Amino acid sequence: MHESTHRNRLAQETSPYLLQHASNPVDWHPWSAEALELARRENKPILLSIGYSACHWCHVMAHESFEDPASAAVMNELFVNIKVDREERPDLDRIYQIAQQMLTQRGGGWPLTMFLSPTDQRPFFGGTYFPKEARHGLPAFTDLLQRVAAFYRERSADIAQQSEALQQAFDQLHTAPASGDTALTLAPAHAARQQLAGAFDPEFGGFGGAPKFPHPTNIEFLLRQWRATAGAEEPDLHSLYMATLTLKRMADGGIYDQLGGGFARYSVDAYWMIPHFEKMLYDNGQLLRVYAHAALATGEPLFSRIASETADWMIRDMRSPEGAYWSALDADSEGHEGKFYVWQPEEVSRLLDADDYAVFAPHFGLDRPANFEGQDWHLHVFRSEDDIAAELGIEPAEVTKRLERARRALLEVRNRRVWPGRDEKVLTSWNGLAISGLAVAARALRRSDLADAAARAVDFIRQQCWRDGRLLATYKDGRARFAAYLDDYAFLLDGVLELMQTRWRSEDLTFATGLAEALLAHFEDRESGGFFFTADDHEQLMHRSRSFSDEAVPAGNAIAAQALTRLGLLLGETRYLDAAAKTLRAAWPALQHYPHAHTALLVALEEHLEPPEIVIVRGERTEAESWRDELSRVYAPRRLVFAIAADAAGLPAAIADKKPLPETAAYVCRGMTCSAPVRSLSSLVALTRS
Repeated sequence: MHESTHRNRLAQETSPYLLQHASNPVDWHPWSAEALELARRENKPILLSIGYSACHWCHVMAHESFEDPASAAVMNELFVNIKVDREERPDLDRIYQIAQQMLTQRGGGWPLTMFLSPTDQRPFFGGTYFPKEARHGLPAFTDLLQRVAAFYRERSADIAQQSEALQQAFDQLHTAPASGDTALTLAPAHAARQQLAGAFDPEFGGFGGAPKFPHPTNIEFLLRQWRATAGAEEPDLHSLYMATLTLKRMADGGIYDQLGGGFARYSVDAYWMIPHFEKMLYDNGQLLRVYAHAALATGEPLFSRIASETADWMIRDMRSPEGAYWSALDADSEGHEGKFYVWQPEEVSRLLDADDYAVFAPHFGLDRPANFEGQDWHLHVFRSEDDIAAELGIEPAEVTKRLERARRALLEVRNRRVWPGRDEKVLTSWNGLAISGLAVAARALRRSDLADAAARAVDFIRQQCWRDGRLLATYKDGRARFAAYLDDYAFLLDGVLELMQTRWRSEDLTFATGLAEALLAHFEDRESGGFFFTADDHEQLMHRSRSFSDEAVPAGNAIAAQALTRLGLLLGETRYLDAAAKTLRAAWPALQHYPHAHTALLVALEEHLEPPEIVIVRGERTEAESWRDELSRVYAPRRLVFAIAADAAGLPAAIADKKPLPETAAYVCRGMTCSAPVRSLSSLVALTRS
């Protein structure tokens, strides 16, 4: 693209996505009071465009229309144009995605293109991607702009009527909570288990057909379902099978970066072969956690390797110098999606020696026809190491060694290619997911460096994004900005709780308590239960949303409910337990109607109905941690273990009451009842074996 010297108002922003549009001839504004006031004053409708930096079709629409002077001239004449990064302003994205679906009866997505009334910011027309020239049944973008502007001028009464109906539909989104005498049960969890089994792909794993998304919350739920029945006469082995087959097929697939580690956002096919190539921190934080749990649950070396490589990728390619984690790697490089990742067999055979190529080519399909756009090869496991070993008459260990050597050599070459763009803003919520994944993997994989990495990220967020008892949502270029959302508080609280189990630091408990207090003070729906997505002092928008269903990330309400239950049990704080219970009551109608869309909330429901076991080990630090590590050898998702040194300071009463003895001792608490001190590790292991 020819870089003009023209810079619009986006040049002052920190978002990499907004800065990508700072040289557009479009007179873009960020979402601001000034832009909204300008639209009111000039009585011009607002053209709201929402996207994110790793979004392929956002780039396409930008190149076709926003960089085109003729298209920009029409936009500037007829509209006040506002550009929003959905990762910075998920509150706006959430509202206008719902509105788009209500107005068009079609699914949403990015780029989101909405036309709003200047008086109240209510949308009257919208869509997603619009092409520059009419095609695929879509009108040409400039023709659409002319028609929308004429409709706004000539049909104001119709717009007002539709706007009122839309507002009423928004107002009806919040259903009444379950009544006080309704008993909460595990029935929705059993129903979700059946629905997932019905959607399960028994050949390739995953749920549903193409495009296929990882859905880590579903996999985690199924692992827990199996574990809950593991001691029964008929354990739920099918839940274990659904979870592990999905994890195995994804690990072998092209959705996984076979050279560098880490996962792409989704697969365009049902086989996990060809991904949409962008790599997001939120997916990888969640998948790191679930692969680490699966490694513990099964002892399967593949799951340990994938967890380890995913953690390595996050730290190597996504960690900022200060220790927090950046948001995304783009799908495109040099103007082509996937170009960074794909290979030609001749190139690979030139780079590897003959012995290594002889195992690498059949393993990753280079001896088959091209699998990406008919001309390139994207690595995907086609043949097992055992198969290749048998065919070549060598040991499987030798195949593994050659593959590892080849992967290292090719990664080194790939790293010299033109890299995809990296979105180097730090999002508090996604860092919460990364911290949780790193802390769980540190325990499961016995890697203290991952605990160090999680602790560094927590310290960064606390130092840069925590001010006067409130969080900020984003950080870039030395600036922390935007009042944080529910997901920021909930995901970070969960991450800190996981880190406290991996490495006790009393200041983390203080931080966790501060996050919980802010949740209750500023986000709780005191009337109906649950938590709003925005705080009580947030900018007034047309709707204050409160959602319980999982999307690409788990529902903030679900993680808040689970984390508050756990923290409430640890501290004996009934306010936290009550807020979690009210959240589940508020969500009960949704849980009954669409249980499989709420698997994270079902985990919170399980822990509310059957409180997790909390083990507090007190003693000399090294020995206390060795007791914790012994308990951490098994997959026990309903157990929390905290190793707290005898000399730990600043402990609240509920923990200080578990006094250190002359020798190491543990206290086992179930619900609000705690055992007498358990003075030997063998007794503790016996007591917690379940």
